[in-house]
Amino acid sequence: MGKIKSRSEARLRRHARVRKQVAGTPERPRLNVFRSTAEIYAQIIDDENGNTLTSASTIDGELRTKVAGMKKAEQAHLVGKAIAERAKAKGIEKVVFDRGGYRYIGRVKALADGAREGGLVF
Repeated sequence: MGKIKSRSEARLRRHARVRKQVAGTPERPRLNVFRSTAEIYAQIIDDENGNTLTSASTIDGELRTKVAGMKKAEQAHLVGKAIAERAKAKGIEKVVFDRGGYRYIGRVKALADGAREGGLVF
């Protein structure tokens, strides 16, 4: 029998599989999602230069007050809109989506929908 893996180890293995295929370039950076039990974080990353170009999360100062009392999926949607707004301000229109080893449902999907609604193309 194989060794039993924890949920987090399984997610990291899935994320490594996704990262073999997905990489951010200066022309089309990577939109990465990290989901904790309480918060959600998004970063736009240029992997060639190793730079985080912009980020947004539910713990940001300007978003923290807006997300108070909202459901987690609604918070994620708001974070998606915020990351799109910040990316557009830096001249980023197109990204490649990195779901971080999470299933594309719930909060991850809400964040992606919010980013698309905000004007990002992926």
